[in-house]
Amino acid sequence: MRKYYVGLGLTISMLLFAIAGWVYPGGTYENKNAVGFNWTKNYISNLFEATALNGAENTSRTWAYFGVFFYSITCAVFFVNMSGKIPDKGSANVIKYMGILTMPVTALIATPLHNLMLNLSNLLFWTCMVWITVFILKTRLHFLKAYGIICLLIFFYAVYVHSSSNWDALPIIQKINTMSSIVLIFVLEYFTKKEDFAKMKSEK
Repeated sequence: MRKYYVGLGLTISMLLFAIAGWVYPGGTYENKNAVGFNWTKNYISNLFEATALNGAENTSRTWAYFGVFFYSITCAVFFVNMSGKIPDKGSANVIKYMGILTMPVTALIATPLHNLMLNLSNLLFWTCMVWITVFILKTRLHFLKAYGIICLLIFFYAVYVHSSSNWDALPIIQKINTMSSIVLIFVLEYFTKKEDFAKMKSEK
């Protein structure tokens, strides 16, 4: 049952966020009278606010809270599992404990500390992912080499879009970055094994 935790956690989290988006009352920064959640105009953070952008009570809030809660736990479990596949003990510990730390930080994204926690969560999450990617690049997992680099480029582009205040593009790249990260977690969890990295070590 334990091997299904990550897949189950990601599925539950995505389902909860989908419901949150479905029941969101409406409003965007451009159009306060827009109906529902616009995945190309609204930010995920809009789902956490007490009041929707159209002024109505935000009925998506509870669903979004539970969505980020399950996602944070899933990330921690994933990083612990992934650390067990890494042959270098020091690197494995960094991934494990930094990954565990992502859980409370990511969960706090849904609070008034959103901006601070989001920055910390991204720092912890992507530091772990870069560390993992370094080891992936030394294996024969060619698809993962390419996909891991693509995910990193998407993340850095999202940072660039945010820093350049491109508010029209940011909601879209935010969703692309989130979904590509979720796919990366799933693929790393279920399509890599300890032996992939053990072979790397034996070939040194």
